[in-house]
Amino acid sequence: MVVPFAKLSAESRLWIYPSNRVFREDEIFKIKEILNSFLAQWTAHNVRLEASFDLPYDRFIVLGVNQESVQASGCSIDSSVRMIQQLETQFEISLLDKMNVTFKQGDYFVHKDLSDFRKMVKTKAVTKETIVFNNLVDTKRDYEKFWEIPASESWHSRFMK
Repeated sequence: MVVPFAKLSAESRLWIYPSNRVFREDEIFKIKEILNSFLAQWTAHNVRLEASFDLPYDRFIVLGVNQESVQASGCSIDSSVRMIQQLETQFEISLLDKMNVTFKQGDYFVHKDLSDFRKMVKTKAVTKETIVFNNLVDTKRDYEKFWEIPASESWHSRFMK
């Protein structure tokens, strides 16, 4: 069952998929259509999940499940990953590569391989104040508080020593 993202509880479980590029306007419509269709039938042990999505900055896909009534199972999570893989193929984007970092430079978003990010830290092109996206957060509460934060406050800080 699809619900508005704002209606998900603070403890809802989230998965964040960063895109290697911004979604085009025509793609956004199609991506929303695919996500709504998938979430409308998404189940765990044959019970519909209360789920939603968000597309922040037109370059991330955030899936959320309210686990207060039904928890996502391994099989249901696997089905969501297969759907994300289909989006990758259909739109020629990368969403599942965990060896990258997305961060802000002024008004722009930068998506870099982790090795390139480390080089940028060494050359001071990225600093402790650089806003990074911590895609490891896994609840809506943490997403709202700790997703978009200075590098010094995230796991990225380990590269800043």
